[in-house]
Amino acid sequence: MGSLQLDDFVAGWVGGAAGVIVGHPLDTVKTRLQAGQGYGSTFNCVRTVYKNEAVAGFFKGMSFPLISIAVYNAVVFGVFSSTQRFICQHRYGKSNHPPVLIDLTLASMATGAFSVGIGSPVELVKIRLQMQTQTLLTANLEMKYRATGVSVQNAYRGPIHCVATILQQEGLAGLYRGSTAMFLRDVPGYCLYFIPYAFVSVWITPEECLSPTPFSVWMAGGIAGIISWGTATPMDVVKSRLQADGVYLNKYKGVIDCICQSYHSEGLKVFFRGLTVNTLRGFPVSAATFLGYELSLKALRKEAETNP
Repeated sequence: MGSLQLDDFVAGWVGGAAGVIVGHPLDTVKTRLQAGQGYGSTFNCVRTVYKNEAVAGFFKGMSFPLISIAVYNAVVFGVFSSTQRFICQHRYGKSNHPPVLIDLTLASMATGAFSVGIGSPVELVKIRLQMQTQTLLTANLEMKYRATGVSVQNAYRGPIHCVATILQQEGLAGLYRGSTAMFLRDVPGYCLYFIPYAFVSVWITPEECLSPTPFSVWMAGGIAGIISWGTATPMDVVKSRLQADGVYLNKYKGVIDCICQSYHSEGLKVFFRGLTVNTLRGFPVSAATFLGYELSLKALRKEAETNP
């Protein structure tokens, strides 16, 4: 059992790292758009980031999720697989029984709930680092400077300093800012992530194959990513705004307040900000994550069988 857990951890890191590298540039664009910093369109955001910060600007905040994704993905895939086996064992008497829709749904919901504990601080630090732009809204900069005496441009020197600063200024609860919104995003989001993947991978796998082919895994993962991220966008906007809030001003009191303020100031369309980026990003990120996970897991277990 310990070997399996190590396999899941390593495979989770490989898959997660692949997803981060492929999707982080678009994730940076999505975060900037959703936080409402006056970029306007997706194209204008890309152009502005490149003009002010060059290519490196698209990779801000990547080191922390790249390192921590090992633990996060191990939790995500480990909890999903373990919960699915547990449900099948109790419902059918054997853990390897093919799961039905209700089994996949319960396992996905459990995965979403568990993932928030680790994923919320990771997302918070990533977003805080991504939001450190070279050009900020003048009003925000002046108000923050008057309040703290420190320029926001130099607020965080890196992920470790970011965590230390948040703990010092906001306490442990500060690392979980936006966790409620993340819970509301991820519980249904993982249902629309693992369930489409499971069904599509089986559907497009040739009948003569005992397990999904790399192409099936890649395609099913990409489709699952589009569905999951597309539907999660409204709550993802709320989560991003809550987590980015502390970089400038603490203007939101919670999820409901963020929803109300965002709606009153920008209308219903604000909750679909970043939808295009999320959809475009969803396919390659999820395809890379599932493919990296499945291939590395298969390789690790094959090696374990040949070297008992």
